[in-house]
Amino acid sequence: MGNMYTFCLMTMLMTILLTAEAGDMMRKSIVFDKNTPDVFYCPQSKPTGFEKMIVNAKPLSRLCQFEGKPIPPDYKSDCYNDVDETEYACKEKYRIMKRFRNKAEEDENTVDHFIEK
Repeated sequence: MGNMYTFCLMTMLMTILLTAEAGDMMRKSIVFDKNTPDVFYCPQSKPTGFEKMIVNAKPLSRLCQFEGKPIPPDYKSDCYNDVDETEYACKEKYRIMKRFRNKAEEDENTVDHFIEK
């Protein structure tokens, strides 16, 4: 009886861990490459691993376009399982845009240093 209880408990624990890991992979499947700053990449089908993920480029403006609000019923999804509309995707877009703003401010300050007064 004790062995059966332990086996069931271990099975439930493994199921929870595997589910959490798969969810984390889906959440982190939004990819941004600084060499292509106008687009982000997201999966088009259910990923089985990061090595075999098939992605498609989408304009950065389409990332988190509903800003956390409900998605309209007639909306055709850009990415698998609407990963581009998750809370993580919105945070990722904020992080990316913040980087652009910081870089623009840095470039602006650099230009000011070279202007003769």
